[in-house]
Amino acid sequence: MKITSVKSVLLTPFPWVLVKVKTDEGITGIGEAYHGAGVHHIAVDGRLTRVLLGQDPRNVDKLFRDMMKCMSASGFYQGAVMSAISGIEMALWDITGQAIGTPIWQLLGGKFRDKIRMYNDCHAGAEETPESYADTARAAEARGFDAIKFDIDPRPSQRDKYNRCISNNDIAHFVEVVTAMREALDPNTDLAIDAHWNYAPSDILKVAYAFEDLDLLWLEDPTPPENVEAMAKVTQSTRTPICTGENFYTRYGFRELIQNQAADIVSPDMAKAGGLLEGRRIADMADMYYIPLAPHNICGPIGTVHMSHVCAASPNFLALEFHHLDNEIWNTLTVERDLITDGHMDVTTTPGLGVTLDEEVARQVTQEDLGFFDD
Repeated sequence: MKITSVKSVLLTPFPWVLVKVKTDEGITGIGEAYHGAGVHHIAVDGRLTRVLLGQDPRNVDKLFRDMMKCMSASGFYQGAVMSAISGIEMALWDITGQAIGTPIWQLLGGKFRDKIRMYNDCHAGAEETPESYADTARAAEARGFDAIKFDIDPRPSQRDKYNRCISNNDIAHFVEVVTAMREALDPNTDLAIDAHWNYAPSDILKVAYAFEDLDLLWLEDPTPPENVEAMAKVTQSTRTPICTGENFYTRYGFRELIQNQAADIVSPDMAKAGGLLEGRRIADMADMYYIPLAPHNICGPIGTVHMSHVCAASPNFLALEFHHLDNEIWNTLTVERDLITDGHMDVTTTPGLGVTLDEEVARQVTQEDLGFFDD
């Protein structure tokens, strides 16, 4: 079996990037790359595809390393290049599973679970009030989600948006809204809070200390990702669990974070961190320190189902992010419908990825087609 073409498409209004890899035996694989400027162009760039065309797509790890090597001058450990490689890698696993007649999770070592727990990423609602947060949290819980996440981004009242500090009034507001949500939810419904890398350790620790008695699932990305020592300071200074990882790339990028136990939970985004095998490697590295895996995910259904295979095959999996509740495009982009019910996704038993792209729906929401729909 040989690869004959690599094509991509950019969708709209959410800029999902899909990758299609075709073979000379009629098997086609679909992957999804993390969205970003130029990612769909990089996926079909000749400097990248030249190491793929004519090769056996089932040699997934070899081709992953070949792609990394050929793009080494273009920031191959991070950014848009890594996202494009990740999407292609997923498509190669889809082909391999179809060719062998088994789902991807089986190729990653087999499954530990039949259902994937999803956590729903929410927003405050119509108003920035504790009541609005609590109402939104209860509504998500009523739809079957037993894990829910909200943001505590800087407010307009913050004194200086550049110094990463938080005013006492804003700290009090964060504590008030999170307390209201925690009290509104069932005790067994997990609540996570995302700080989006906005704060200095000394200030976010004031918030983390105040959250310690609220039994949060985690406080996510409290400080910027480039300084692992600062992250470690926060993690080691509070009983509130700390989660991070969506802006780290490959197992090499996670090595310092995990070895220094600078986070209590790791959240790689496999659509940009290197794909599925790299996701499993990151999970295994974290498991050596008994650190749970909770992948970041803002993909459409193609990328989400791809990640579910790693979640099924990883013993330390905790929850997978879901961002697109009531998004009609997300819900119709695959032939299979209702992929998420009662806050969980069934682990597919169909060979390869296990779901089929509805190309007619994809065509209707295409912003730029780079040969993806060519026969």
